[in-house]
Amino acid sequence: MNNEFPVEWLGPLGWILFAFPLLIIWSIFWKGLALWHSGRRGQGWWFVILLFVNTLGILDIIYLLAIAKVKADKLFSK
Repeated sequence: MNNEFPVEWLGPLGWILFAFPLLIIWSIFWKGLALWHSGRRGQGWWFVILLFVNTLGILDIIYLLAIAKVKADKLFSK
C-alpha cells in the first residue's frame, strides 16, 4: 500500500497550500523594507499605517516608489 497522499485529491486547496507561504514571504519582505525606510525618514504616520494595514505588499510598494520616491538602486542602501 502506498502511503503517499496524492496532491490531486486536494484540488484548489493544493494550490492555496503552495501559494500561501510564498505570499507571506512576499508581504513580509516589502513590509519590512517600507517600515525601515519610513522609520529612517521619521515618517511616524506612514510607519503606523504600513505596520497595521496588510495589502500583500501593494501599499508598501506604493509608499516606497510613489510617496518616498526611493530609487530602485537605493532600496537596500543605508
